[in-house]
Amino acid sequence: MRVLISGASGLVGTEVARQLIEAGHEPIKLVRRAVKAPNEVSWNPSRGEIDPEIMESVDAVVNLAGATTGRIPWTKKYKKEIVSSRIDSTRTLVTAINRAGNPPTVLISGSASGFYGEGGSSWLTEDSPKGKGFLSDLAHNWEQEAMKARARVVLVRTTLVMSRRRGALGPLMPLLKLGVGGPLGSGKQFWAWINLVDEAAAIIHLINTPSANGPFNLTAPEPATCEEMIVGLGKAINRPTFLRIPEFAMKLFIGEAAEELLLVSQKMTANKLIGSGFRFRYPDLQSSINWVVARPE
Repeated sequence: MRVLISGASGLVGTEVARQLIEAGHEPIKLVRRAVKAPNEVSWNPSRGEIDPEIMESVDAVVNLAGATTGRIPWTKKYKKEIVSSRIDSTRTLVTAINRAGNPPTVLISGSASGFYGEGGSSWLTEDSPKGKGFLSDLAHNWEQEAMKARARVVLVRTTLVMSRRRGALGPLMPLLKLGVGGPLGSGKQFWAWINLVDEAAAIIHLINTPSANGPFNLTAPEPATCEEMIVGLGKAINRPTFLRIPEFAMKLFIGEAAEELLLVSQKMTANKLIGSGFRFRYPDLQSSINWVVARPE
């Protein structure tokens, strides 16, 4: 296959490209600069600019572009960038797909667990209703834009991606290694998570599954609380995790992002993904922690 990837230089995009090459496929990377390699295509999503002919030569599109939500604090200006980076990119790709005479058969488009908002201890399935808040509105609008494509559309609701350096654990690991980390808030909130290897493998699996349509939770089948994850990581690197960070301090210094990213509870089910035939390499928290600690990236 030839697979066009936006956000190809990001954490997940890089791993998707690596796994595609390993399987004998050809990833084509969208870049916002002059092309430097044969497998690159230049585009400018803020202006809606992309070579229209590219859609005639690829089998699938993976849309992962978007400014990180992990940059804190969320100023009004940066929140606009978070939104526009996703909507503009998706709209540009969808328009190009719809104008192509021989378009790709599938669009795998990014979304996020933020769609559900606060879920407490209830299981969140793909049929669970939209929640409230900035991230919920963002994910909903992002998905609606993708659904306009005249192709099979799969919406990948991604959650905390476990990796060693970049991604959600990036800011946590240095603190844990120094022995100054600990649970956030009560620590009882559920953190839906998935290993980076499984995240990318699931995306490729959904490309190759003709019956896959609509939203899919990209989350490991074993739920974990914030405390379980942080204590587990601490034990794996032989560091204490006693320094609990109180909720009021997080809200005071981080604001809205603390509530929607770190203190929110989301207990997501992977049943739909598993039912499509996907098999996890790292289905449980301990095996993923061992990979994060032991595997260099």
